Parts: sequence; C-alpha cells; structure tokens
Amino acid sequence: MKNNKILVIHGPNLHLLGAREPDIYGKFTLEDVNEKLKNKAKEASVEIEIIQSNSESEIIDKITKASYDFLIINPAAYTHTSVAIRDALLSAQKPAIEVHISNIYKREEFRKKSLVSDVVQGVITGLGMHSYILALDAAIQFIKSQK
Repeated sequence: MKNNKILVIHGPNLHLLGAREPDIYGKFTLEDVNEKLKNKAKEASVEIEIIQSNSESEIIDKITKASYDFLIINPAAYTHTSVAIRDALLSAQKPAIEVHISNIYKREEFRKKSLVSDVVQGVITGLGMHSYILALDAAIQFIKSQK
C-alpha cells in the first residue's frame, strides 16, 4: 500500500484536547491522537499527513490543494457553520470521513446539524479517540478496495 496518502485535518480548538472540557472530550491530547494515527499508518504502510488549524481558509486550502487519496476530517465547530468547507469537500472529489470525538447528537441542538455529513462517505461520532482510529481503519480498507 505504499504511495497511498491519507490526510487528517483537525479543526478549530482541537489543539486544546486534554485541557478543554475533559468531561466531554476526554483527557487525551491531540499529540496522543496523532501518535496513534501515525503508528497505525506506519503498520499499514500508508503515508499520513496530519494538520490542525483554527483557520477556515487554511482548512479549505488543504482540502482543495493537497495531494491525498483519502481525507479524515474533524471540522469541529465548522461542522455546523461552514458552507465553504462543505463546498471544498465537494470540489475536491476525494473520499472522506467526518469524525467527531463527542457524540454531536447528544449535545446542544445546534451541534446536531452537520453541513458536511451528506457529502462524505461516512461519519464516526462519539467514540473519543477511537473515532479517529476507526476512521483510519476504514480509510485503509477503502484504499485497498480501490486497487
């Protein structure tokens, strides 16, 4: 599976994992998540690029300009507000999975509406750090199935 690249985008405020609302998001850090993703990607011989950005424009540029075969994205607060990220996902025409650490459907009413869910292959929500690991497993299987 060499030369297959998975892009992971962590949206706004995810750099605060471990400190921000640990009762909702857990006590693990973004570095913990990234380390697990890198290890799993290495085991599967898949290239992985991981970014975190609080900037909507940076996220859009990455979605539309980067070279990758599969996208794992946690749009975080932009999930509920960004038509621009939705449009970028449509424009990129790449397979993608939307990921959330918390279960957005058990949260405030405004968090229950995702503007990107219907333009990605799937959504994994509410499983903490495991949401990312399951998304990476799915991405690897998807890439394998395309060969």
